[in-house]
Amino acid sequence: MPAWLSVSTSAITTLNRWIFQITVWLMAIVVPVMLYEVVMRYLFDAPTVWGMELAVLLFGPYFLLGGPYLLHLRGHVALDLARQRLSLAWQRRLDLINFPIIVFFCAVLLYFSAPSAFSAWSYRETSFSAWNPPIWPAKLMVPLALALMLLQALVEFVRVLFRAPDTAEQNPTEAAHP
Repeated sequence: MPAWLSVSTSAITTLNRWIFQITVWLMAIVVPVMLYEVVMRYLFDAPTVWGMELAVLLFGPYFLLGGPYLLHLRGHVALDLARQRLSLAWQRRLDLINFPIIVFFCAVLLYFSAPSAFSAWSYRETSFSAWNPPIWPAKLMVPLALALMLLQALVEFVRVLFRAPDTAEQNPTEAAHP
């Protein structure tokens, strides 16, 4: 792989890892909020107007922004049982088909989600609930996450393309933690 391409792929994966590591901390907010909501609702019969909505608004970006790095880690749902029975050459061929499909899917979703996110941002859209928080930041996360997923899928495609056909891919988690 050319040096400039290697640097670019590493930079994209590093960016996605940093975003992943930051978004993991959203759960440090979601869990106490949900705990508070459950206690208030079931022990004191006094549910909040904001608890569940805040949890949803935070869980969306958590889920979306974790996806690109999870793709790098091969953490998404896959047919591992069937894949393990294939030769390394066939596994590579499947990857060379799979990653462009992911890129195409992300591009289509990005094309349709970007105008909605821009509209939400330009109007400073809120939820219209009793609490009425701004929801445009959560909506902006959709095209951002899709763009990051598209880039990561391209990175993974390039890595497979430049990998020797008869070698197994190195598990990213094992490479990071020898």
